[in-house]
Amino acid sequence: MSTLHVRNVPDALYERLRQRAAEQRRSLSAEVIILLSRALDQEQPPEATLEEIRRGRTYSPSAVGAPDSTRLLREDRER
Repeated sequence: MSTLHVRNVPDALYERLRQRAAEQRRSLSAEVIILLSRALDQEQPPEATLEEIRRGRTYSPSAVGAPDSTRLLREDRER
């Protein structure tokens, strides 16, 4: 198994990692390994990211039954 040393970790980030590890009842090293693994597993190719962006551009809230935001704003202002 390889060893990885990380330098110049900001104090605030280190503290967040330490707290998270304690909450999960893991060592700091184990928590960092799990977080790195999850981050890399979620990584997707650029084409997939672009496809998500394109789908978001064509998203229509009314298609899923969401109310019209303009109408909601008008109703709120009238109250």
